[in-house]
Amino acid sequence: MALTDEQLERYSRHIILKEIGAKGQKKLLNAKVLIIGAGGLGAPAAMYLAAAGVGTIGIADADVVDLSNLQRQIIHSTADIGKPKVESARETMNAMNPDVNVITYHDFVSASNVRELVRDYDFILDGTDNFPAKFLINDACVLEGKPFSHAGIIRFKGQLMTYVPGRGPCYRCVFKNPPPKDAVPTCKQAGVIGAMGGVIGSLQAMEAVKYITGVGELLTGWLLTYDAIKMEFHKVKLPADTHACPVCGDHPTILEPIDYEQAACDLKR
Repeated sequence: MALTDEQLERYSRHIILKEIGAKGQKKLLNAKVLIIGAGGLGAPAAMYLAAAGVGTIGIADADVVDLSNLQRQIIHSTADIGKPKVESARETMNAMNPDVNVITYHDFVSASNVRELVRDYDFILDGTDNFPAKFLINDACVLEGKPFSHAGIIRFKGQLMTYVPGRGPCYRCVFKNPPPKDAVPTCKQAGVIGAMGGVIGSLQAMEAVKYITGVGELLTGWLLTYDAIKMEFHKVKLPADTHACPVCGDHPTILEPIDYEQAACDLKR
């Protein structure tokens, strides 16, 4: 596939990077990335992946745009209030870059559809706002052999990690099971600074780009945390022993995704 003159100009800042070049840009154009959650994390990630020229971007979210979303969900505007988030996101992404094929899923992600959803994509971004969804996505990606980026934000703090099959622990290796219902405050209760989504969501997009192009080191085996008040990043080494994990270990007991019941943690919505 030869790049057109317009693509050579659009992606010129990528192409002059020796680590990316025309070869890496073609990989991006041929790649398929799924973003689950079009909120505080998914919004900046989707915009940067569209700008980067990722050829196919799926975006899944069952919500509509609400006024309270606009403090952090920069892919949506005031005129989008009441519109499905996936449609608002698609319009913004295609206005930015018509090269991108945006596939929308205006539906709740559940145990009944998550494996089929992730199956067709090269890399998954977890931009969801509750623990049941995070365990659901983790288990589906492990079962389908799909790499993914996990992230979470609350108040002035954020975290992310990347799972690649066979190269480190999964989310369940680290966090085991969802916490008890109401044990963790929601965003409505605790708040979240708007720019936090931009910081962490952009890092998720970077992980996707690095995975697709094969450039640099991913956050496999590490948890990256960010404290905006102290302006500090920390990389925490995760346990390397995954043998006892119930989903990615030697003798898995979780053979299908699970729909856990818990009140939604409104972190990104």
